[in-house]
Amino acid sequence: MTDPVSAAAGPQVLVGLVVAVFVMIWLVLRTRVHALIALLAAASIAGLIGGMPANRVIDTITTGFGNTLSTIGLVIGLGVMMGRILEVSGAGQRMAYAILRLLGREREDWAMALTGYIVSIPIYCDSAYVILNPLVRALSRKSGRSLITLGIALACGLLVTHSALPPTPGPLGVAGIFEVDLGMMILAGVGFTIPSLIAMVLYARYAGPRIEHMIERTHGFDPDVSHDDDAVMHAQETLPSLSRSLAPIVVPILLILGNTVLTGMARVYPESDITASVFGQAMSFLGNPVIAVALGVLTAVYGLVPRMPRQQTLANLEKGVQSAGIILLVTGAGGALGAVLRESGAGDYIGQSIAAWALPTFLIPFLIATLVRFVQGSGTVAMITGASISAPIVTTVPDVNLVLAAQAACLGGLFFSYFNDSYFWVVNRMLGVTNAKHQMLVISLPTLLGWFIALLSLSVVYAITG
Repeated sequence: MTDPVSAAAGPQVLVGLVVAVFVMIWLVLRTRVHALIALLAAASIAGLIGGMPANRVIDTITTGFGNTLSTIGLVIGLGVMMGRILEVSGAGQRMAYAILRLLGREREDWAMALTGYIVSIPIYCDSAYVILNPLVRALSRKSGRSLITLGIALACGLLVTHSALPPTPGPLGVAGIFEVDLGMMILAGVGFTIPSLIAMVLYARYAGPRIEHMIERTHGFDPDVSHDDDAVMHAQETLPSLSRSLAPIVVPILLILGNTVLTGMARVYPESDITASVFGQAMSFLGNPVIAVALGVLTAVYGLVPRMPRQQTLANLEKGVQSAGIILLVTGAGGALGAVLRESGAGDYIGQSIAAWALPTFLIPFLIATLVRFVQGSGTVAMITGASISAPIVTTVPDVNLVLAAQAACLGGLFFSYFNDSYFWVVNRMLGVTNAKHQMLVISLPTLLGWFIALLSLSVVYAITG
């Protein structure tokens, strides 16, 4: 639990934050220090300058690292294993054919964005991106469209839903804090996220090929994993059926969605005690992302490559796991930095300072969530923090639009994904983008654009409704 930040300590934690962010960016952009070391260095600097005892800084770094990987680590490992089977079996290629037939050519980016928009409702965007990334690769190979364009479109579709629509945990928590109707929250979330998503997909369409060209010019290779010797195109008649191809993705999604719906029903009808029933306990277990994705891996192994020799199957699974190592380390380090910034009190200090300013009601939760997001990386934490600090202030304003205020807290958490955000590393590493400048073009810029469009949308609605 973070201690309250005193007036004297506030400037100190703010200085620690500024120095840590500067050092982190300088190390990543200007030196040969790996992002993993830069993130750990930034976490240490922020904690020590912010006044935390040295032993507490170390404890917070290790705890933050472990807590981050406890929620996403196994899912990443299992997801890349499943993705490897989807690749070698041709299942991703089969799905690519189906999507192309459904929407037609030149709309592949919109297809990925819409897929992400729907899938991220019940699933954390980190996990969903891992599950769907093989589809991006296969669709890029089949259609000839930019891998980066399709990867950005998927990432943005996942993120906007993750940021604004219940029953995703962050928006669901914000709705509870502001005590707004969930139905209204969902409708408002759809209305506010669609303009942002359109702008982000247009960015992906324009910037994706240019980013790929920059990578080729700088590093001399294409980030598309189709340059892997094993990533070959299969003859169409040898591909698995569409139902078998979709099953490894659909099974975990349906299990997680079922658990989400059940949990939501338990909140709405607490007297039913549905989660204590045998069915509720089974759904809670099977719908856990780790278990659900593990079942997806089994579905892929036994449904897509039933005749593949055992040793070859294990080799493919292990090759998938090898690619997850650096993703896990960097993702955990990003979580460690976020934990130190939360523990030092920097997020609370900035949020409390903004809450004291005289602003239109919706800007208070929006700006608090924006700055907390920038400070510690987690969109969900930013939403909850923005709502928790601003709700006691906003709810005292006569005739205030609480749905607008709640959405403002959520959409502020969309702001500028960068080095301290685990999703930043998941997206870039899975697309094969390793240069810091290119990484920010892939995910930081489109999230900033989506955040800005959301701000404009909120401003228009506020001007009309007050």
